[in-house]
Amino acid sequence: MNAHVVYATITGNNEDVADIIVSALKAASVTVKKTEISQTEVDELEQTDIAIVVPYTYDNGSLPDEGLDFFDDLAHADLEGVTYGVAGSGDIYYRSDFGLAVPKFEAQFSKTNAKKGAQGIKINLRPNDADALVLNSFVAEIIKNAQH
Repeated sequence: MNAHVVYATITGNNEDVADIIVSALKAASVTVKKTEISQTEVDELEQTDIAIVVPYTYDNGSLPDEGLDFFDDLAHADLEGVTYGVAGSGDIYYRSDFGLAVPKFEAQFSKTNAKKGAQGIKINLRPNDADALVLNSFVAEIIKNAQH
């Protein structure tokens, strides 16, 4: 089984989230590729079993500028046979806009024929030990759903 983890980060928090996800996948003997969102084409996800996107939410619920092309292209992809998940860091300071990139990317994935592997995860700022446990469970659920 193989996975592709695509992340966007300004502060490094989301790369930390992506690294936890990558470690959990590797611990489960999944072959993993990790790429930054502006360096990734959506069609790369067609060659994987699991696709996980780790976007940050900017300002008042905005998507990462460097990920807008990826986001737009995702709506037109056919990812049948791919199981996906979305997890991202945000800042609870923004209250109702906290982590809005997560459900926005989930909505885009829902247009692709891919199968949702787990409920999206929102992390406040840099992931801590408790967040790592949540992310490990997130990965385990995605792997389980990818096998069925």
